[in-house]
Amino acid sequence: RLSATVATIQTTSADVGLAAREINMGADDLSKRTEEQASSLEETAATTEELAASVKASAQASKDAARIADEAMQAAQSGGAIAGQAVEAMARIESASQKISDIIRVIDDIAFQTNLLALNAAVEAARAGEAGKGFAVVASEVRTLAQRSGEAAKDISGLISSSNDEVGAGVKLVRQAGDQLARILEASRKVAATIADISAASGEQANGIDEMSQAVAHLDEMTQANAALAEQSAASAGSLSGRIGQLNDLVATFRTGREAAGQSASPQA
Repeated sequence: RLSATVATIQTTSADVGLAAREINMGADDLSKRTEEQASSLEETAATTEELAASVKASAQASKDAARIADEAMQAAQSGGAIAGQAVEAMARIESASQKISDIIRVIDDIAFQTNLLALNAAVEAARAGEAGKGFAVVASEVRTLAQRSGEAAKDISGLISSSNDEVGAGVKLVRQAGDQLARILEASRKVAATIADISAASGEQANGIDEMSQAVAHLDEMTQANAALAEQSAASAGSLSGRIGQLNDLVATFRTGREAAGQSASPQA
């Protein structure tokens, strides 16, 4: 029975030794591959961190751009309101100038009628002869004043007309500026909305990249742990192979029945 047991131990030991060597080779290969994977993951983790930082910076820049666009939109709104107020003010000036023109026309009519009355008075004074000389002098002065008033009214009317033309041109320009500001305001609103969408998307992307970076870092930690386990497995397999070798050496000191029969048959041959 001892001989059979030793033979079984030898066979099993040989099988275990072969399996241990295969395990050792597999564990060593796994260790190398895991180390390579860990190195690759380290590079990936570093790249992901850089990408996350870049995306976060981009998201912050998008937020700043959205804020600036909103400020520009508010400035355009304020400019549009001011332009509207300027148009209203110039319209009031234009209306007041028109009223002044109407008053000047009345003054001009009065001066014309006064001039006619003074002329008629001078004619009547001339008819009165010596008794109308004093009245003729007064009528002449009144006529002179009426003529001056008429000329002044014409000058003022010309100035008012020129002022009205300038005011009209100013109103037109301010309205054009208001229209431009309205278009700028609309464009600013669209830009602000677009940048807000970009900012939101960048924020979501930054969160996604950050989560991916954390996942890669966790995977890198797990891979490092697996590499350590693979090294330990390779070391254990090597130790097992050494122990099997020692066991084979010990078992080799025993003789099985088959070996004894072979040795006893050899001298007779």
